[in-house]
Amino acid sequence: MPQLALLYGRAWAALFGQLRRPPRAVCIQMVHSRSQGQSFLQVAEAVLTSQQKPHQEKSNFIIKTPKGTRDLSPQQMVVREKILDMVVSCFKRHGAKGLDTPAFELKEMLTEKYGEDSGLIYDLKDQGGELLSLRYDLTVPFARYLAMNKLKKMKRYHVGKVWRRESPTIVQGRYREFCQCDFDIAGQFDPMIPDAECLKIICEILSGLQLGDFLIKVNDRRILDGMFAVCGVPESKFHAICSSIDKLDKISWKDVRHEMVAKKGLAPEVADQIGDYVQCHGGVSLVEQMFQDPRLSQNKQALEGLGDLKLLFEYLTLFGIAEKISFDLSLARGLDYYTGVIYEAVLLQTPAQAEEEPLNVGSVAAGGRYDGLVGMFDPKGHKVPCVGLSIGVERIFSIVEQRMKTFGEKVRTTETQVFVATPQKNFLQERLKLIAELWDAGIKAELLYKNNPKLLTQLHYCENTGIPLVVIIGEQELKEGVIKLRLVASREEVAIKRENLVAEIQKRLSES
Repeated sequence: MPQLALLYGRAWAALFGQLRRPPRAVCIQMVHSRSQGQSFLQVAEAVLTSQQKPHQEKSNFIIKTPKGTRDLSPQQMVVREKILDMVVSCFKRHGAKGLDTPAFELKEMLTEKYGEDSGLIYDLKDQGGELLSLRYDLTVPFARYLAMNKLKKMKRYHVGKVWRRESPTIVQGRYREFCQCDFDIAGQFDPMIPDAECLKIICEILSGLQLGDFLIKVNDRRILDGMFAVCGVPESKFHAICSSIDKLDKISWKDVRHEMVAKKGLAPEVADQIGDYVQCHGGVSLVEQMFQDPRLSQNKQALEGLGDLKLLFEYLTLFGIAEKISFDLSLARGLDYYTGVIYEAVLLQTPAQAEEEPLNVGSVAAGGRYDGLVGMFDPKGHKVPCVGLSIGVERIFSIVEQRMKTFGEKVRTTETQVFVATPQKNFLQERLKLIAELWDAGIKAELLYKNNPKLLTQLHYCENTGIPLVVIIGEQELKEGVIKLRLVASREEVAIKRENLVAEIQKRLSES
């Protein structure tokens, strides 16, 4: 019996030595199994097998980001932040206030707002409470915010992530999770003044980012609806046909026509009449031409839209951007909530450099007027007219990133201005006192987290990371009451009195 007990004891010890699970849980499992008549070896084998399975499965696990998403490296973040800073500074220049809303909304708030695109909304798993969905854009949450707070007037900007369950094309800057930068003007104002400002903002941003030549296509949903009506499209099919027309920037007219006829039941002759219109594009002269069109001129909605576009072109001329705008009857913007003027900016080419490969990223900014959306949330249906725009940050980032890769441009990932160094041992305390003095003066400074770093290592770090200035403190400097200031680029060194160091650094930084 003592030998048997010893044998069991060793077996238990060997078993627990291989287990990751707390022994108490294993004991319960083993007692239960023994009560079922299994031998000790059978029990031990079963427990070990159950413990090893998760480990074996983990070894096959692939570490990756979810489809349609990506990490941004420090280098990429620097570029992205510069783009966002330029966009937001433009929004602020035009008087917008910042706003943020939750990443998810009540599902019922988002349904029936996006037409055929509603199928791209990410629904969250029911946790036993409210039915929720990730926001699809920033416009619908803004309309909900206005209605919920009973606001009748607001000019706001919003930068935030949105999610769409579509097939991503990473190369073209299309993702399932991406950032949007929106600017919107809510309120009852005289016609086309806010709309013209939105187009001016798009021009300012795209010109400032120096992406190359661009064109902003404009149209009006009332002109589209009028066009559908005079061509013989049943009113019940307006939204469906509009969604098809919206694909003209991605597929040919032949494919769009096939979709309208074969999939959406439109008569071929009606589709052909639409085809005659959607191939028209031009400036204010085309607006005048459409006023004379024998069919469109008989439609009240179309005439209202054409009248507003004529007024819009007058304001765009005063803003000095009319040559960047094209009246394009093929522009549809598939979202259901648009009610008036719509627009979309496209790059005619990436910056005209022979070394660069063309990058097809589609539209880089878009927007329009949505006068009925707020009323959909208001219990009494009170409307708040709105117009806005969205900048396609991810697509712009793809273009800038490709340009930098082509020309081998390097990016500093930190903004450090000064590095605190020493050539000698046991000078950590002096370095810490010195860097605290720089931080307190608002100077961006770093040091190596070592008691006794080598001077060469410290200087190489500055050269590799682009830090422009080094302050060096050692026994000699301490004795003389000075600090050695080194210019990294030229390797020139000057001695500065300790009490004058901060002022000297600030002077040199302001001159650089």
